[in-house]
Amino acid sequence: MEILLESIPTILTVLSTVCGAVTIAMLGGMAIWTFRDMRARSRDPLAQILATLLVLVLPIVGLVVYLMLRPRETLEEAYEHSLEQEALLQTIEEPEQCPNCGHRADNSFLYCPDCHTRLKRACSACGNPVRLHWSLCPYCGSAVAQQDREPVATSEDQSSPEGLAVAEP
Repeated sequence: MEILLESIPTILTVLSTVCGAVTIAMLGGMAIWTFRDMRARSRDPLAQILATLLVLVLPIVGLVVYLMLRPRETLEEAYEHSLEQEALLQTIEEPEQCPNCGHRADNSFLYCPDCHTRLKRACSACGNPVRLHWSLCPYCGSAVAQQDREPVATSEDQSSPEGLAVAEP
């Protein structure tokens, strides 16, 4: 029994050392995680340091407060979100494509510069480009006749010196 009583201080010292090491490791882990998480969510170094200090000073409570107050999106998620929005805006503003060859054509083009397919026609009243299926010019309000898209290039046009089709609307 005497040996057991003599070893109690040694056992308590070992247990307190192990518990202290585990506590310090957990505190360090929480601080490192908080710093890395805040660095992924904000570019502000002061906010990163304050969030880490909050977790170090008030270990469990500070972590809970940080989790409640941290920004929802990481910087990477915010960047991806802005790229998605920009891609959507580009599809809205993107020039139309030729239905025959698929090449991009400016909205003001009457003919495709690649395959010479008629994309639009000029309004007889104001001269602005009007889509082929429209029955009214949106610029001047005059009525326009319906016409189908048709390739302009013919065997006669390809024999021209430049090899380009020249057609009247």
